Amino acid sequence: MCYAIPGLVEEIENNLAIIDYFGEKRKAYNELEHLSPGDFVYAQGGFVIKKIPPEEAQSILSTWKETFFELQEVDLRLSRLQLERKATSNDLLRILDKVLEEKTLSQKEALFLLNLEDEKERELLYKTANFLRRKYLGNSCCVHGIIEFSNFCSRNCSYCGISIHNRKLKRYRMSDEEIIQTAIQAIDQYGFQALVLQSGEDPCFPAKRLAELIKELKRQRPVLIFVSCGEVGERGLEILYQAGARGILMRFETSNPVLYEKLHPGYSLEERIQHLKIAYQIGYLIITGALIGLPGQSDEDLLNDIFLTSELRAEMCSFGPFLPHPETPLGHSRPPNKTRVLNALALIRILAPKHSKILVTTAFETLDPLARENGLMAGANSLMLNVTPAHFRKQYVIYPHRAHEKESLEDQIKQTLQLLYKLGRAPTDLGTEITNGENKA
Repeated sequence: MCYAIPGLVEEIENNLAIIDYFGEKRKAYNELEHLSPGDFVYAQGGFVIKKIPPEEAQSILSTWKETFFELQEVDLRLSRLQLERKATSNDLLRILDKVLEEKTLSQKEALFLLNLEDEKERELLYKTANFLRRKYLGNSCCVHGIIEFSNFCSRNCSYCGISIHNRKLKRYRMSDEEIIQTAIQAIDQYGFQALVLQSGEDPCFPAKRLAELIKELKRQRPVLIFVSCGEVGERGLEILYQAGARGILMRFETSNPVLYEKLHPGYSLEERIQHLKIAYQIGYLIITGALIGLPGQSDEDLLNDIFLTSELRAEMCSFGPFLPHPETPLGHSRPPNKTRVLNALALIRILAPKHSKILVTTAFETLDPLARENGLMAGANSLMLNVTPAHFRKQYVIYPHRAHEKESLEDQIKQTLQLLYKLGRAPTDLGTEITNGENKA
């Protein structure tokens, strides 16, 4: 469903391909053999995924060309920014002027934005974040698929519905064949170019087994694979990377070590952060972030969460609301309000590196039915659709009543495309922009 537009390879240097998309230049890391200038390719997440025949590419591009520029025009119109001087506090205007001048905000200024309550002032914050999203990343919106292949988990997280605390949960494991067939259907029938393989920390899926599964999937289909199976250790990360995984999705949950240990008794925040650092050193794309509204979380904690995400060099920031499952120790805790989450997403866009993608999580959509549109208009530019077979999906209850839990994949795609076209977003991942031969980010 991440409908990567075919691009024309203009040059290749040191395994980096310069790719042209209707006059826009992007670069992508190439691991394919026999790739040459003049070839047409699909690229995802900064990686060349596969070559495609020229006739097929030209056919797709001729269909896409008009839509490509139409969507850009819509997005440009919706992302225009004019700071309203009337009925707006001088403090807010001063801070937003500073943001647009690309000056570093103080902690006090960042916390001021996080805690905005006035509706008109919040709207101005969101418009500023959306303007920055357009300025630095254009109108592309990553739409990845996620396969939740096992809800077994050995962890004791105090809020998660698939943790060992939930003794009422009906557990499942998809077979290797079921996982591969689900992935192939997502690629062949629905056009996904990037997939996340997710599970709890299930001892029945050690790194070696996952590696064989990934090898077989990559043998059958070209696809960008992210793994989201918890802490597999340095050797596990190496095994999975050698098998073909190129991204990791793993939140650190909170940057406060005391709070982390309260939520995950017996586990260490330091070890989790080290795991992410090692993954980056190996070469993984990093998707990470924290929970918004954790019991005991301070404003400063959340701000530090955003800074830590940047320090970990996240390709994508994944921040969603704390939604506890009733069969866990924190089951009766209250989730944050939607304003808090939206303010945080906008602040992430302002504080995170320019190239970072920001995900609108399913948890936020569960908290607020309008989260997807509002999040995309407040600086976010990434979505994930659940391609897990329906009879398994309903049992992956990390929190109750998940958004899209009962929707068919066809309906998910239809609704997503309608929204993206309404907002002028292209459901694609064109990689990283090049300016004068350098990474713009």
